[in-house]
Amino acid sequence: MVRFQKASEANGKACLEDGVEGVMSLQFDSTDYWRRRYKRNWDSGAGSYGQLAKYKANFLNNFVRINKVSSVIELGCGDGAQLDLAEYPQYVGVDISPVALDMCRSSFFDDMTKCFISYNLLKSMPRQDLSLSLDVIFHLVEDGVFERYMADLFASSNKFVIVYSSNRDEICSAPHVRHRNFTPWIEHNLTEWSLIGYEPNVYPENPESPDQTSFADFFIYKKR
Repeated sequence: MVRFQKASEANGKACLEDGVEGVMSLQFDSTDYWRRRYKRNWDSGAGSYGQLAKYKANFLNNFVRINKVSSVIELGCGDGAQLDLAEYPQYVGVDISPVALDMCRSSFFDDMTKCFISYNLLKSMPRQDLSLSLDVIFHLVEDGVFERYMADLFASSNKFVIVYSSNRDEICSAPHVRHRNFTPWIEHNLTEWSLIGYEPNVYPENPESPDQTSFADFFIYKKR
């Protein structure tokens, strides 16, 4: 599989409390950022490689098997590095970057269980058993983009949603990172969904090892 140039993610030590230098988020276009990032041959980030990728894959593969999930959709599939380790019966990858989608199609061209579509085609897709958001929410800097994404994420599933993300309010000096306390937003706006599980990361955030640890944990939702 062809790979993008490595690009490390920003970590928690570069973050500020929400509301401090908040103008940063008003000047930033997250969609444009990710399209330009992949055009420059950068990858999806450190979390899609090494021990973090293996940890995520083990958790998700076990969940799919135990809960007899037959179809998975991922909003923000990126370059497909994480997908290399997945064991899903059927998979739909969705992304805003044409370059990332082309990379995924090339990498998995002979795998008939996987397909990849642009985000603007999401509404045409039927709901799947499980909807995934992996390392995405803290990159949704703009409030409107965040709210649209969350609504689309949960509307794409008829059974389960799994989010792998931080869950605190902080704005980072890195312009493409803004942590959000997203669980209260779901509780308030998506009342037909219940948080049924939470797993803290086995490699919790360590500023001295940002590429091998993460501020993200797993949050599992089920439709009532």
